[in-house]
Amino acid sequence: MGERLIDIQQVGKRYANGFEALRGVDLRIEAGEMVFLSGHSGAGKSTLLRLIAGIEVPTSGTIRISGQDVARLKPAAAMTLRRSLGLIFQDHKLLFNRSVFDNVTLPLLIEGYPDEDLGRRARAALNKVGLLEREKQFPVMLSGGEQQRLCIARAIVHRPSLVLADEPTGNLDEASARDILAMFQSFNQVGVTIVIATHDRTLLESKLARIVALDHGRINAAAQAHA
Repeated sequence: MGERLIDIQQVGKRYANGFEALRGVDLRIEAGEMVFLSGHSGAGKSTLLRLIAGIEVPTSGTIRISGQDVARLKPAAAMTLRRSLGLIFQDHKLLFNRSVFDNVTLPLLIEGYPDEDLGRRARAALNKVGLLEREKQFPVMLSGGEQQRLCIARAIVHRPSLVLADEPTGNLDEASARDILAMFQSFNQVGVTIVIATHDRTLLESKLARIVALDHGRINAAAQAHA
């Protein structure tokens, strides 16, 4: 058994309108593991990712990352946690009036990295996703697959230990999806923990990760075992 990185115990999430997105979820993810969260639309995949990231807080239960209760972190500790995360969500939030290079350096600027680190780290991230030669272009000049690669570069530029991705191949063709999967696999091979919410059969049939199946807010043990 490896080191437990994420420990989710009896987590529930109910929104103000009464919708219960998650119910009694128990899940443990080890450091260096790659996990696919599968399930129908509305199963709770995206909600679970947001809870792990600390973007939302659970209504019940606890989520611990490296032993720390995410919902109870003080501001300084929460900032340290965010620096360990790479987040890739469906709403890219790319800055279309800024260059590819500027989009990637934005997280570093927000976190206060020194100027001498910005170019080196940004170009290293762009090189990993095959966009180094496009650094002066603007996102509108990129294909859908290239925009997704840009999002991945932005998420890994600060070298996170944990990457959370929500449907990263949702709008891509099969060839582009395989390219994105290969990138995540390469990150995982150097020890990055990867958690991906997806319904993409290209990913789910790759047999490269443990599949955790969600069904109407609960972990579906039968579907998980079948996967």
